[in-house]
Amino acid sequence: MRMPTNDLISPKTGQRLKVALTVPNMAWAEWDESSRWRFIPYNICLLAAVVKERCSVRVIDANAEGMSEEQFAAALRDYGPDIVGVTVLMDQYGPSGHRAASCAKSVSRDITVVMGGVYATMNTQQVLEDTNIDYVVGGEGEYVFADLLAALYARAPMPQTGVAFRDAGGVTVDGGHAPLIEDLDSLPLPSYDLVDFLSYVSAEPKRRHVDSPSLYPYARILTSRGCPFGCAFCQVESIHGRKFRARSAENVLDEIQWLRGEYGIRAVIFDDDNLFTDKGRAADIFRGMIKRSLVMPWVSIGTPVFRLDRGMVDLMKESGCEYIDLAIESGTHRVLKEIIGKPVKLDHAVEMASYARNKGIFVAANFIIGFPTETWEEIRETVRFAEEVNVDYVKIFVAIPLRHTRLWNLCVETNSFRKGFTPDGARWNEGQIETDEFTARDLSILRAYEWDRINFATPEKRKRIAQRMHIGESELDEIRRKTRAAAARER
Repeated sequence: MRMPTNDLISPKTGQRLKVALTVPNMAWAEWDESSRWRFIPYNICLLAAVVKERCSVRVIDANAEGMSEEQFAAALRDYGPDIVGVTVLMDQYGPSGHRAASCAKSVSRDITVVMGGVYATMNTQQVLEDTNIDYVVGGEGEYVFADLLAALYARAPMPQTGVAFRDAGGVTVDGGHAPLIEDLDSLPLPSYDLVDFLSYVSAEPKRRHVDSPSLYPYARILTSRGCPFGCAFCQVESIHGRKFRARSAENVLDEIQWLRGEYGIRAVIFDDDNLFTDKGRAADIFRGMIKRSLVMPWVSIGTPVFRLDRGMVDLMKESGCEYIDLAIESGTHRVLKEIIGKPVKLDHAVEMASYARNKGIFVAANFIIGFPTETWEEIRETVRFAEEVNVDYVKIFVAIPLRHTRLWNLCVETNSFRKGFTPDGARWNEGQIETDEFTARDLSILRAYEWDRINFATPEKRKRIAQRMHIGESELDEIRRKTRAAAARER
């Protein structure tokens, strides 16, 4: 799919339309340093690549630059955009998006503000209550945003789906989600030339964690969209649909080769939830890395353990895999089957974790506790299994209900939201579920202290984790201390 190539013209200036694609500073909404991070603005760089043939585009990443609202408004004033696009990663940072919209309108009421991203997609009606926001693009917005620009500035028809706005009478017209993009190979490479790409990927992050690559610069890559598994806590199904859609192996390999040639990347993080859903395609990617001499250290985030087998692990290691994060989620069959809905077999998880570790891959595992109807004994059983699975690093999360998920609905049905819970003020790292079996504080303290006990039980484990984080053991001890203290402070 391609846009027409004729320029879109600003009625204000008579010149080529100016579009500013922006990332608000998370600090405008979030006061907890531990829950903010500097991320590559992949989504808006991809959006820019789709529309820049017809428009002048500037990316303003207030989060990466640590901008104040005044500095952000000054950057907009300096550029003089006709359109300001705002992306917000998740509900917790929603207020930062509204502040960005307010800044844009303070520069000029004539600026058209469009919001997209996860927060806008999941909270369309709420977002449009803000009169500083003119349009919301929901779901996969690359082509719909281009169509919206054409409708506003080239007299093309307004997109029938994917755009929400207030009509002349102030009534919200909600076009729902954008059509899913079936051919992901049709999307261009992200326009990283519009940002200082290497500044994002050339140094250790301020917040150290085991997910980081071992070499720099690195790149983060998404190879697929949609998820067929529909875990209770996840919004991916609501955003990208249940249908799994994948870029071809050759398309993925071309991106890796381009990133290495253009930016000299030396490592890759695969951000997919579903890199292994099509096992044949995954194997083709790894074989292609070997064949094209693209072997480099790579990391897999949120690896579905039920899609792994020994042959796949062998190929992963040969192509450069250094770290996997196994999404096991629970240590009890009932919670996995009846609440989460993930087809994990615990004995298979133990086998794959052991096999990958023996191959020299650093293995982490994710667990979630505190679901409605989960008993305290089931929570303790998950903690026991987290220890017994014997991985290099265990992550224990408290279940967080997000809108438009089965977990959210289950909390409503069982009256399990914490007393005083307000969705708009919820923080991702704070428990929001309470039952007769546990309080949010119970979970917070249990999570932190068991994380500490399991991961740092021996000098050998402490040394290996510190090496993985690229820090000294004294710095690791300070991270442990702060984590325990933060848990004790939570309400």
